[in-house]
Amino acid sequence: MSVSARISRARKQKASLTRRKITVALLVAAVVFAIASVGGGAAIVAASWLQDLPDHTVPGAFDTSQPTEVYAADGTLLARFFMENRESIPLDRMSPFVLKAIVAVEDERFYQHKGVDPYGIARSVVKTASGSRQGASTLTQQYIRQTILMDEANEISLKRKFREAYLALELEKIYSKEDILAMYLNTVYFGERAYGIQVASETYFGKDAIDLTLAEAATLAGIPQRPTGHNPYKYPEATLERRAHVLNRMLENNFITQAEYDEANAAELQLDRVKNPKEGIYAAHYFVSAVRRQLREDFSEGTVFGGGLKVYTTIDMRMQKAAEKTMKNAIGSSGPEGALACVDPENGFVKAIVGGRSYNKNTFSMATQAHRQAGSSFKTFTLVTALNEGMSPSFRVDSSSPATIGSKPRPWIVNNSEGRGRGQISLYSATAGSVNTVYARVCHEIGAAKVAEMAQKMGIQTELHAYDSIALGAQNVTVLEMASAYATLAAGGIYNKPTFIERIEDRTGEPIYQWEDEGKRVISKEVAYAATQVLKGVVSGGTGTRARLSGWEVAGKTGTSQRNRDVWFVGYTPVLSTAVWVGHPKEQTIIFRGSRAFGGTVCAPIWRSFMQEALKGMKAKRFKTAGAPPYNNSKFHIPVSKPPELEGLTWDKAKSMLYGFDVDRSEEFSDDVKAGRIISVKFKGSKAIVKVSKGRDPAKNQPDAAVPPPVTPPPSQPTTRTP
Repeated sequence: MSVSARISRARKQKASLTRRKITVALLVAAVVFAIASVGGGAAIVAASWLQDLPDHTVPGAFDTSQPTEVYAADGTLLARFFMENRESIPLDRMSPFVLKAIVAVEDERFYQHKGVDPYGIARSVVKTASGSRQGASTLTQQYIRQTILMDEANEISLKRKFREAYLALELEKIYSKEDILAMYLNTVYFGERAYGIQVASETYFGKDAIDLTLAEAATLAGIPQRPTGHNPYKYPEATLERRAHVLNRMLENNFITQAEYDEANAAELQLDRVKNPKEGIYAAHYFVSAVRRQLREDFSEGTVFGGGLKVYTTIDMRMQKAAEKTMKNAIGSSGPEGALACVDPENGFVKAIVGGRSYNKNTFSMATQAHRQAGSSFKTFTLVTALNEGMSPSFRVDSSSPATIGSKPRPWIVNNSEGRGRGQISLYSATAGSVNTVYARVCHEIGAAKVAEMAQKMGIQTELHAYDSIALGAQNVTVLEMASAYATLAAGGIYNKPTFIERIEDRTGEPIYQWEDEGKRVISKEVAYAATQVLKGVVSGGTGTRARLSGWEVAGKTGTSQRNRDVWFVGYTPVLSTAVWVGHPKEQTIIFRGSRAFGGTVCAPIWRSFMQEALKGMKAKRFKTAGAPPYNNSKFHIPVSKPPELEGLTWDKAKSMLYGFDVDRSEEFSDDVKAGRIISVKFKGSKAIVKVSKGRDPAKNQPDAAVPPPVTPPPSQPTTRTP
């Protein structure tokens, strides 16, 4: 039966007033030497000392500080948070030598008395009178002092001793000797921040308590009297003297034989320590640190670090190891940092987190705490908003660069990364090619406020401002927020809050928190599916082709912030949504393997490598289909910039400037324009009517048919005038 269960049972046992008076009388007799000085009214005074006594029958009355333990989804222990490093274990996990040693040196009549030892008290008085000191407290009294009367532990008074003795008698009515011995050994302090026999065994001998030898057990049993003075690491000689004393007490009480005594007393002091990890975290450090922050928001410090909670999390250790390995292989031991967050779209469970290169060097998480510009990966929220407003993926928008957004005196000038325009192109093509000017124009048309609202509905929790530049990811977000928001699309428009903790139990095993599905539809399944189809184009034939996965449908978006200071790829399959970021903690241009970094060249391959491992063993699924949302392109009126001037250019050069237009090309002769160059271009909406010169018309340039030269008459004969 558990401690709490026994206390609960004891709560029902109510002592009568008569029984209490008898107990007081027995106590007075037991400590007659002490209370004799009180005078004839000793019993009355002693009874008054019990008036404000803590109720020892309530559940948790004797609870000690217990570490909170954090577990992965598969039961792996991830961390222990504690103020007092303690691990409570049952008696059968303790070496029998420990039980004998602690009884022999601390309370040799433990199995004979009822909580208070009158003989021990008398012996202590005699020893004190002869000039030496010997404690009179039993193990039960010591346990009382270290738990329910902890606030009075340093008080030196008859009242404190009397209250302690009374509670010791009461405790032994509730628990067996074995229970009390186990509770004591799990509570007592052994120095070196080690509470309880299990942690003490690990601290001094690097082993479990069940494996302690006689010499080791005697060493530990000698520490609680003076945890500092008998510290084996600092005072080995004093420790050995104390060990010999413990062994001698064991021999005198017939707990060991002479041969055992001799062997243990001659043993060398061989110390070993189990290394405790930083902050008590064994694995998945950045994930666990996020769990700890959440616990501290929901519970008091005392509960988090001493309440003995059992916290069962959502992390998948197979995926976590794959994430850590992938990121380590990608970013190496120096240069820019990397971060990754993976979320299950179905419920929001966080499956893996990488917050940086080394938690030991930097505990600040680039995945959950750092806010960075998302670059073009934020265009997804403009896309979803446009679709939601009725703009179809085929809607054509002017892609000329630069674009002037807004009016004077401070318009926003937007350029495409490739430095030129592509004419009128569809929203689908603009997404695949990540065309800045199109998205800036679309955002200005539908309204930045609507884009910000959509992003926050989908999962961006950071405060956003309604500036047109939001379309290009000019505002800061976290990696986890991006993974979560894209998961909303993977889930068909249902947002699930990122969840680290699935269940919490108190120290008794009673559940105090259980995750419940609170998924909320924030966009229609039709809009979500339409957005997914567009984002699939990014991976199949756009800037994210390096994220392709064999056998899986993949949708996503690359992102590169200004001056290449942050690069991203955020993508999803039907079962996992993952965001990958690479950059420097202190913003600067990223040079990755000798070149400027881009989301498609750096993060997409990292995403692919991780997802290949994460999806192993899963059956490939397809995105759930849905009909098209109600489109109405006629409601949008995005101004078209002045068409490019192409006259006189070569056809090859003009073609690149007509990307996105429906080109009607014809050729004709021209006396004025050289062959292969543009004669004229007429734009009608998204159509470009182009005339290309074939050069001069050969028929016009040939000489006329030969004409015989005029006949010159022969010179005339001189005439003779007749007279």
